[in-house]
Amino acid sequence: MVVSVLEEMRIKDLGVIDDAIVELSSGFTAVTGETGAGKTMVVTSLGLLLGGRADAGYVRAGAAAAVVEGRIAVAPDSAAAHRAVEAGAELDEGALLVSRTVSAEGRSRAHVGGRTVPAGLLGELGEDLVAVHGQTDQQGLLRPARQRRALDRYAGRAVSAPLVEYRETYQRLRAVAAELAELTTRARERAQEADLLRFGLEEIAAAEPRAGEEAELAAEAARLGHAEALAAAAATAHGALAGDPADPEGVDAVTLAGGAHRALQAVRDHDPALAGLADRLGEVAILLADISGDLAGYADGLDADPLRLAAVEERRAALTHLIRKYADRDGDTEGCTAVLAWAEHGAARLAELDGDDDRIGELTAERDALRDRLAGLAATLTDARREAAKRFADAVTEELAQLAMPHARVLVDVRLTEAAPDDEDAIDLDGRQVAVGPHGADEVELLLAPHPGAPARPIAKGASGGELSRVMLAVEVVFADAAPVPTYLFDEVDAGVGGKAAVEVGRRLARLADSAQVVVVTHLPQVAAFADRHLVVEKTSDGSVTRSGVRSVHGEGRVRELSRMLAGQEDSSLARAHAEELLATAASLGRRAAGGGRGA
Repeated sequence: MVVSVLEEMRIKDLGVIDDAIVELSSGFTAVTGETGAGKTMVVTSLGLLLGGRADAGYVRAGAAAAVVEGRIAVAPDSAAAHRAVEAGAELDEGALLVSRTVSAEGRSRAHVGGRTVPAGLLGELGEDLVAVHGQTDQQGLLRPARQRRALDRYAGRAVSAPLVEYRETYQRLRAVAAELAELTTRARERAQEADLLRFGLEEIAAAEPRAGEEAELAAEAARLGHAEALAAAAATAHGALAGDPADPEGVDAVTLAGGAHRALQAVRDHDPALAGLADRLGEVAILLADISGDLAGYADGLDADPLRLAAVEERRAALTHLIRKYADRDGDTEGCTAVLAWAEHGAARLAELDGDDDRIGELTAERDALRDRLAGLAATLTDARREAAKRFADAVTEELAQLAMPHARVLVDVRLTEAAPDDEDAIDLDGRQVAVGPHGADEVELLLAPHPGAPARPIAKGASGGELSRVMLAVEVVFADAAPVPTYLFDEVDAGVGGKAAVEVGRRLARLADSAQVVVVTHLPQVAAFADRHLVVEKTSDGSVTRSGVRSVHGEGRVRELSRMLAGQEDSSLARAHAEELLATAASLGRRAAGGGRGA
């Protein structure tokens, strides 16, 4: 069952296309038309929708911008739907609306589900939705990474299960190696930092500062530095309150307040208001007596020792030195409290640094264990890939025999990646130093021997254009059984093919359409005859393709188009007979008859 279907594309001001709507459906859709009519613009349009490179040359002459809009039905639980929703896009009744605009200046804008997104997101969606194969750049098949991914998916759980564990081990090994490298390369810096911390902690420990001590010492220094003035002031105040013992006749504040209190006390019973004043005056007299006593004690206890003052100033200087060196000037904490906070953090950091040697030993042991484990998992992946490669190559070779390449032989070369001499991350595998990556230690390459006696060479070098098209199709047909892509778009996959091979290409495309949506731009009637839906691209008299220029043909209209493709004459009786024969052949080879969809 197809989980995603490209339902419709609108193409405006792209190449020769003025404004056209391409309506698609599930199954096999063939797109045909005269040379230069704009068939390839269908592929170009979809490439833009899926994050392809924007080019100002795509914009129709005289237009401000080219616009491509697409409607793709996606399953709500599909990877594409999840990616789109994560980007803030919304689904429209189960469909994803995608658009791409390319200005005449080359600027590009992309939208998914009503949200502006980077063009890179379109590319990510494209990986989940569509496999595009163009005329000149069968890039999907030629890229080694794609070949490896195809083989891995074909292998199934034999590769996918150990690959999950391998990737986890690989990521952990990278993290351990990075931490180990950081610790070892910064050994000198760490030693210098530890020495500075030890010195600072020892300096603070020797001074033994206390929180708030600097404020206490400042107050004591001020008192000792003004001892004589403080003593004189206290003595004068005491004399004013308590009187001078050497002058018995002198008047003092305590005596006067006591006399005033006694005077009021004698008559307080006659007036409550006066009684209140008498009580207050009594309190004043007691308070003056207490203050007088305290002044006498203060004056007697005042120490004017210059040695103590010197010691206080020396201690303050020592604390100021620590505060300047270790207190955080940008912090809210001040003085000795900030110094003590630095000491606490410094002790913790020193413990961490002192433990680095032990950490290096632990990391080294873990790195070696991870390498051994990674080597075992890499070997498991290599064995699984080689086993799957044999089956995959045999299946593709069998498909090629049905595509008029009976003597061609496909091989899938799975080889270990040689490590560079200075590769510190290399692992030992089968007695060889091999390079590893996130996908294992293997290089996967598809090779083709087109005929007996010919050496097997990479398909990019060993196949002609027509052979490469057929190899590509054979790979996709075989691969579709293991992990189908929802939509395949082929631009003249039948290039360089004719006769019986063309019929087999059409048959294989129809087979592929049993499990996926297949859209084919073709010039061969043998291929188009197998389609479920046949679209014809037509130019108007002024050379443009308008909204009505992409039409669906069936019945008599389809026979006429196939006749044109066969003989260049829609009304030729011989061409019509051949066209009808092609449709009958398609039906006899397993396609549904007229009225049922395929082959109609």
